Amino acid sequence: MLNAGSRPPQLASARPGRPNVVRFLPYIRPFWRQFALSFTMAPIGVLLSITIPRLLGDVVDGPIRNGDARGVLWYAFLLLVVGAAEALISLIRRWIMSRATSHIETNIRLDLFAQLQRLPMSFHKSWESGQLLSRVMSDLGLLRRFMSFGLVMLFMSALHIVVVLTIMVTTLWQVGVAVLALVVPVIIATYLLLRRFGPLSRTLQDDTGDAASAAEESLHGVRVIRSFGRTAYAFEEYDKRATTLAQSGIRRTNLASVLWTLLEVFPSVLLIVVLIGVSFGVSAGTLTLGGAVTFVTLLLSLAWPVGGLGFLLSFAREAATAADRVSEVFDAPATITSGDAVIADPRGALSLRDVTFQFPDADQPTLDGLDLDVAPGETVALVGGTGSGKSTLVSLIPRLVDVTGGQILLDGVDVRDLSLTQLRSLIGTAFEDPILFSMSARENLTLGRPDASEADIADAVRVARAEFVYDLPWGLDTRLGEQGLSLSGGQRQRLALARAILVRPKVLVLDDTLSALDIHTEAEVEAALKSTLVGVTGIVVAHRASTVMLADRVAMLIEGRIAHVGTHSELLSTVPEYRELLSADYSIQPDLGGEA
Repeated sequence: MLNAGSRPPQLASARPGRPNVVRFLPYIRPFWRQFALSFTMAPIGVLLSITIPRLLGDVVDGPIRNGDARGVLWYAFLLLVVGAAEALISLIRRWIMSRATSHIETNIRLDLFAQLQRLPMSFHKSWESGQLLSRVMSDLGLLRRFMSFGLVMLFMSALHIVVVLTIMVTTLWQVGVAVLALVVPVIIATYLLLRRFGPLSRTLQDDTGDAASAAEESLHGVRVIRSFGRTAYAFEEYDKRATTLAQSGIRRTNLASVLWTLLEVFPSVLLIVVLIGVSFGVSAGTLTLGGAVTFVTLLLSLAWPVGGLGFLLSFAREAATAADRVSEVFDAPATITSGDAVIADPRGALSLRDVTFQFPDADQPTLDGLDLDVAPGETVALVGGTGSGKSTLVSLIPRLVDVTGGQILLDGVDVRDLSLTQLRSLIGTAFEDPILFSMSARENLTLGRPDASEADIADAVRVARAEFVYDLPWGLDTRLGEQGLSLSGGQRQRLALARAILVRPKVLVLDDTLSALDIHTEAEVEAALKSTLVGVTGIVVAHRASTVMLADRVAMLIEGRIAHVGTHSELLSTVPEYRELLSADYSIQPDLGGEA
């Protein structure tokens, strides 16, 4: 929240109010019977609704005029039956649509989540999490509500208006023509208002995502905000987002109010026109008193269809915008796709061949022409200054991002050709900033290997020196809370390291995984790792000499290139930059002979 960033480019180029209907047809198609039944029942409901005014006219011209009390009771019973039938049809229609659209929403949400898992890290870096959450939750909920209620009601309202206006024109054409003359300008005004409503809805939904992102970042960073005494500043920054959201909501509400008011006032204006026309018709003898009652009652029955039309049309525009926003995620290219090659007997030989990587908006490559061979069971430490490309390189190995040039080979096979499932089962990764999930310690440990035995878990915990998990209130079954914030930084790193070890990978990638450990714990973990890395190819990002000592060889990166490769001793004696890089670590001072 303190540095919110701009919205991703997809948002800026979106076309508000143009939903990708074809995108959602596969989700609707399995439930076409429910939709067909609901839309078939809709005209029946409209017919029953229109029958009531007709019955009222008949009872006035018949039993009431003739003083037939039994006839009035019979019509009253008939009206009750028609009203009950209309209510029953409405109940069944809503039940059918609610069940169908709930399944549709669930299916879209699952596929949307799967798409988010497939999309590359560059996508997630360019989108705020609140924007994605608002699409997964709010926008899909809005789509479901429109499909279950708004879509059928919009159809019914339009059908009701058309049928009533047709009856008016055929019954008393002068009044009908006058009504149609009033309808045309209202339709034009409604169209013009709806054109403005779409962009405002888009802005409001985007601002909702911005506010959600700001709140999420503040909650996740609450410890940092408090430690720096920046609570007031954080509140001010969130207040800006909330105020922007409120202003967008007010602008949209103002426009919606004009639209709804226009359509709600319209039936009252029509009533005046109809009453005048009906009075002339009754006086001239061209319309009976019962016919006049039918005419006026029909007009009154338009109060909801016309008045609610403003709400339904604005609802449709909001749903269109929501569909557009969801389609943006579906349309984002999943650049990292699974290959079909499988290594029958994996050994863990890793080779870099002229590996290059450049971010899309960067002027220079982050990595440029890297060549390195790592034999099965060998451990190579990657060292280099800040920005030399170490973390980028280790992200390329498990294909969190893809190379933009060259190849990374695992046992002679390009990792881009391998099945992602096998690739990531062969490569275990632990990062400097470990991510833990709001689940138990056991579930976090077995994330990459759900079928791990208790003995395997215990062994991984021992190697990572994460025995603290047994001292938690419920041991391994203790829930860690969101992002594992109930643990210290060192505990989270050790648990993440145990998780990577438990996978039993052929290649173990450690991205400065021991940075949060104290000296003594680090020494214990490193001693255990030495035995664990036997037979496992290791890539270790190191900033401390003690971590470098785990490696058989060291590769030094300078400005995105591998400048030197050799053993720790060889680089100490021959490469001044290497000595300077590690000179802050007291453990190598004797070897440097007092050199800085």
